[in-house]
Amino acid sequence: MSVQRNDWSLQRKGQIDQDRHKERVRDAIKKNLGSIVSNESIILSDGKRVVKVPIRSLDEYKFRFDYRKKKHVGTGDGSSKVGDVIGHEGQPGQGSGQGPGGDQPGQEYYEAEVDIDEIAKLIFEDLHLPYLEEKAKHAVPSKTTKFTEIRRSGILSNLDKRRSIMENIKRQARETGKAHIGPFKKEDLRYKTWEEQMTYESNAVVIAMMDVSGSMGEFKKYIARSFYFWMVRFLKTKYDNVKIVFISHHTEAKEVSEEQFFTQGESGGTVVSSAYRLALDIVGQRFPAHDWNIYPFHFSDGDNYYSDNDEAVKLADELIAACNLFGYGEIGEEGASSYRRSSGALLSIFKDRLRSQSRFVGVRIDDKEDVYPALKEFFGKRGEEA
Repeated sequence: MSVQRNDWSLQRKGQIDQDRHKERVRDAIKKNLGSIVSNESIILSDGKRVVKVPIRSLDEYKFRFDYRKKKHVGTGDGSSKVGDVIGHEGQPGQGSGQGPGGDQPGQEYYEAEVDIDEIAKLIFEDLHLPYLEEKAKHAVPSKTTKFTEIRRSGILSNLDKRRSIMENIKRQARETGKAHIGPFKKEDLRYKTWEEQMTYESNAVVIAMMDVSGSMGEFKKYIARSFYFWMVRFLKTKYDNVKIVFISHHTEAKEVSEEQFFTQGESGGTVVSSAYRLALDIVGQRFPAHDWNIYPFHFSDGDNYYSDNDEAVKLADELIAACNLFGYGEIGEEGASSYRRSSGALLSIFKDRLRSQSRFVGVRIDDKEDVYPALKEFFGKRGEEA
């Protein structure tokens, strides 16, 4: 009689490789959040749940059919190391782009299919509404996820590596009398499990204001809408009942629907005070400060009608006095490496003249990758008790 022991781990190898690949994609997404947040395929996804995201720094190895029937294509000489290029497809030639051809190799990137909710989860994990205070009414349920338990079974992505190593060392000590890391067995593995916790926060309203005047070109409007795309998603994901008011303005301001806010184009001059005056009217009529946490955010290129600056500063001071945090984002020219003061430069005026700076956050955006830092600046942790 013979006893046969099957190596079941080989049959799970496909699943293990798949989980390992997902983990690598997740790590690559975290490293590339700055570029992913402003990626057009996501911002223009129109409700699609799965989008293709270009991720640099993640290689995908593939075997391809050699249609030229060459022998030993890509064979190394035996002394290769990680990162060596052992073969090229075809001969180098002229590219299809404009201008003369360069002599430097391009950077390859991997295009991953990712669920938008997965990206949102990574972006939002450290964001929240700052300075949230208890108000007369408690109506905003907030969902948080916490790892609360360690189990012997679970999904590989939730493997607790530190505890698994400790269990392995303890087993090795029991079996061999020596504490060291040995081959892992299933009984060594420990997995984290989580549960959703619901807490109730006070009422909150976010007022999203956007300059849609003629000086706001396509790049500037795209940046503003990218920020507000993630802001709205963050609020709807993390807070079930936060109210969002949308205001667009040029020389005049008007309250618009969410669809109009993200799609309509406008033109004309810029009078920033018109938006702040409308925001104050809405707060006074529908969201009194004693019942609501108030968060106005405004994106503009800072190019305001020159005689309106004093009024804009005055009304901004009034907004700050009534709100928890006032965020202002000033969008520069695409690719500008330094600040250009045109006819406006409202950010520098606010920083010089606003009376209360503690509840004011101003950011400068000159590049698509500045959107994610702006989100963290506005919704980062502050105002919590030590």
